[in-house]
Amino acid sequence: MRAKKKNAMIITSREMRALEVNAEYFGVSLLQLMENAGRNVALEIASRFTREQKIAIFCGLGGNGGDGFVAARHLSSMGFKASVILAGKGKDIRHEAALKNWCALQSLRERILTQEVTDSSAIPQLKAEIVVDALLGTGTKGKLKPPIMQIVEYINTLNAFKIAVDVPTGIDSDTGEVLGNAIKANITITFHKAKAGLHNAKKYLRELIVRDIGLPEEVEKFAGPGDVFLAKKPRTAKAHKGDFGRLLVIGGSEVFSGAPALVSLAALRTGVDIAYLAAPAKTAYSVSSVSPNLITLQLKGKHLSASNMAVLTPYLETVDAVVMGPGLGLHTETREFVKACVSAIESVGKPLLLDADGLKAFAEFKRPLKVPLVLTPHAGEYTTLADGKLPESTEEHIVEVQKIAAELGAVILLKGQVDVICNSKKVKLNFTGNPGMTVGGTGDVLSGIVGALLAQKVDPFEAAVAGAFVNGAAGDFVASKIGYHLVATDLLEWIPRILDDPMSHVKVRKPSGTVA
Repeated sequence: MRAKKKNAMIITSREMRALEVNAEYFGVSLLQLMENAGRNVALEIASRFTREQKIAIFCGLGGNGGDGFVAARHLSSMGFKASVILAGKGKDIRHEAALKNWCALQSLRERILTQEVTDSSAIPQLKAEIVVDALLGTGTKGKLKPPIMQIVEYINTLNAFKIAVDVPTGIDSDTGEVLGNAIKANITITFHKAKAGLHNAKKYLRELIVRDIGLPEEVEKFAGPGDVFLAKKPRTAKAHKGDFGRLLVIGGSEVFSGAPALVSLAALRTGVDIAYLAAPAKTAYSVSSVSPNLITLQLKGKHLSASNMAVLTPYLETVDAVVMGPGLGLHTETREFVKACVSAIESVGKPLLLDADGLKAFAEFKRPLKVPLVLTPHAGEYTTLADGKLPESTEEHIVEVQKIAAELGAVILLKGQVDVICNSKKVKLNFTGNPGMTVGGTGDVLSGIVGALLAQKVDPFEAAVAGAFVNGAAGDFVASKIGYHLVATDLLEWIPRILDDPMSHVKVRKPSGTVA
């Protein structure tokens, strides 16, 4: 197996799906991507074969089949004789771009023969020198079912040159597992990047060709609705309390009581089942009057100290993630508390998000932790964390932030006009948000969203990227309704709406990322 592209990087099926959604968000439609993919298949065939050789293209009902429809149209325009065999009925195509391309073929019936196969007995006996497999794509999981299984078996019996589109049907693109049976292709044409599991299925691929489909590498670095799909956990009818996480929020002081309340309310709106809010007794008492949805833990003292750990430890063992810092204050005893609490969190192995005063206290003893760590500084807090100012240019400060993220083994979400999210290997930029979000409390809402996703066992980097997008998009929706005179609580009601339909933000987004 060899790839005809110098970039040997790989991508998983879920990452590719997220990238396609983000591409559409940034203006490159699935229809355009499908057109580019199908045309690449046709060009590869045209470079290898003569117009006298007959081509049979077997297509499924999804996006992979749509690539096959496009290939058939381009091949016809190049003078090839191509037949399209659809595994199913055209009326059952639900993929919007694929359906448009199927309808286009119906207008070309005199040049392109199309047949529908609904059961194994209807598979046509063909005389074709070239067979294209566009049945199933990268999202295929589980054993093949009729009539796909029988079509795969039939294709493998043909004495023809076999071309697989994106991945041979029957191969799990993430693992390389054979799903009962699989097409034995002579060449496999995949798109954008090689799929993660293909190196484990070499005998089914033979030659691997990677082709561009018009996805600039920059789009991979931009946060979008696809990142929300990656982080969103499906909620089934059989779900029970606790299945969607328990979050512990530690914060608040005599002076600041609203910050931890905003974190907890945002976490609940994000879908976490339980949010415990631990704060000094007076603060916790006042917070409990804000909403009956808040569960408060009243800790002794005017500010938190290491003596509070005895009460907190049972909760640390129970919850799925911890957010610490908002409104905490920086009293000497509180700084000691943060250090003791971080060690306790490490001992129970729970993900931790540090923000605001918690992050400042951590900067005094910063070190890599044995648990997933997310840090959410603004520029001033980052200066404290990194012992130095950020460079002026975006490119330089991305390098700097990623360096600190690598040193601490953490995910850093640097808040700003453009949010920068880094770990040691990945970088994403988030463009949602607007000048109205300089108001106090919007960062606390962000911590609640990311904390809730951590509690739902979302990968820390993916949680931070999705959280940044959702938080900024919520602010954009508010600003589109009332202008920049918003307050942090205005964002809360928009969080579930964006989680349910992240693409809806297209309606308020300008290319620059500002509100329409």
